[in-house]
Amino acid sequence: MEQEITEYKEEHFGAGDMQVHGSGGLAYFDSFDEWLKHIEAISEVNPETGVRTSTFFTKRVSDGKLIGCIKIHHSLTEQLRKGGHIAYGIRPSERGKGYGAKQLKLCLDFAVSINLKHVIISCDKSNTASAATAMSCGGKLTDEFREGGAVKQHYRIDLH
Repeated sequence: MEQEITEYKEEHFGAGDMQVHGSGGLAYFDSFDEWLKHIEAISEVNPETGVRTSTFFTKRVSDGKLIGCIKIHHSLTEQLRKGGHIAYGIRPSERGKGYGAKQLKLCLDFAVSINLKHVIISCDKSNTASAATAMSCGGKLTDEFREGGAVKQHYRIDLH
């Protein structure tokens, strides 16, 4: 999937995105192989945080196009608490089509399978699409705080 993931990253940058949300730091790696080594390492236990993180790419069934990515921390440290359990993103050309909520619902099923009782999703207050995605899956606003000059929000989703 190297070419697809590289094109996905380039589309984000072409749209002016500074990050590729939910990708496990894809924007910060010049080398695909180095990024992949990082993803594989944190899928066991991140040596920096001691937390296991699973990263998934979402493809549309009808044509196989890579449309999004999502990551989930299996637990949270105090440092990770501000960022929450789950981060997600949809490629710019596919936004506004409901894929974010579908992707999040699949990840919530995975969260249940790893025995999480709830998840926290963090987003900038100005990112109304991300907040709407969290709320569409049962997210309730639980916290609002400043970080790096931006107002951030936490949404909690209880899993049953």
